[in-house]
This record gives sequence, C-alpha cells and structure tokens, in this order.
Amino acid sequence: MNRITMAPGLTFEETMSGHFSLDSQMPERGERLGHREGTELALHAKIQIDDMNAFLADEHHHGKLGGVVDFAPLGLGLVILEGDFQLFSQGPGAGRQMVYDALLEYGHRRLFLHGVKRVHDDPGPDLWRDTTTLYTTLHEGVSDTADIIGAGVLHLGVAELMAMLGTLTPSGRGGLATVADFGRFFFGELWHLYAPWVIRRESDA
Repeated sequence: MNRITMAPGLTFEETMSGHFSLDSQMPERGERLGHREGTELALHAKIQIDDMNAFLADEHHHGKLGGVVDFAPLGLGLVILEGDFQLFSQGPGAGRQMVYDALLEYGHRRLFLHGVKRVHDDPGPDLWRDTTTLYTTLHEGVSDTADIIGAGVLHLGVAELMAMLGTLTPSGRGGLATVADFGRFFFGELWHLYAPWVIRRESDA
C-alpha cells in the first residue's frame, strides 16, 4: 500500500485596493485618472502554497493565486479562474519583485490581471512602500502580453496587513513550523535587500 503524506503547506488571504482606470495603460497614470473618476479596483487574493519546501527551493517561489476581483465598471466578484503568485522572484537589475497574475471570468470574455510589487534597495526608507504597492494592469486576453485595457495602483494598508497576518494557516504535516519557515524566509529576504541601505546610512552619519 502506498502511504500518502501531505507536504507542509500554507495559505493566507490578502486584500489590496486602489484607484484604477480603463482609460490608461500605465499604472501611475491610471491611479491619477481613477482618483479623478472615483473608480477603484480591489483584489481579494487567496494564496496557496502546497509544499513549503518546494516553494523555498524554487528560485521564483511560486504559489497558487485564487479569489475574486471587484471593479464596479466591470462588476463585483469577478472570479479568478487560475492564478500564479511569485514572492521575491528576480526582477529587473538587482531588484526582486512580487508578482500577482490572475485569469478572470467576465461574462464570455477572459481578462488577465497582472500586478507587480517592485522590491529593491533604493536610497531612502522605502521598505513599506515597496512591499505594499502593486502596480497593476488589466489585459484583454489570457496573459500579460495581451492588449492593456486598464491600469492603476493597488495598496495594502496597515489594517489589511494585520488582517492578512491573521489568515496565515498551515496545511499538511508542517503545523505552525511551516508558518515560522515562511516568516524566516520573508523577513530574511527583506533584510538582504534593505540592509545595505541601512549600513550605508549608518556609515555616512
């Protein structure tokens, strides 16, 4: 008889929202237009990591992304049919990025939401901004190579961050140790990315 063992996994939920416009292809401009128009988009993400050991070993640190998207001009509760999450994957240059990709169901159409958090060592204490700001585009199609039909910037506020931490739930056989492994990886990566700026600042003081 084959013994089935469940790998240590983790799930958590994260809600980000911000101004978004169908009249822009650039996130920053879409944020300004959305603010003027009074239109916001909210991503209610559910992240699922099936195997924490494989997640940590993977250079892109992939997880599954589910949940729904609310955007009044298109509708509320747009279901994420399938999605991909990357935590601290390699970005442009020496930077890292967090990527949120979601294929959405919109009537008989398929739309693709692509969001990136740009995490890198800039001059200045920008850690909070980098890890809570999602530059987002909406595409008419099934990937981020399709035509852009909207753009904006989503944010994770303090209340939403605290709510997210409360949803961290281990699965499989790892128990709370899996949550600790995820925390060590997350904060360890932040230290490697931002410690050089802290050291330079102290050296220049």
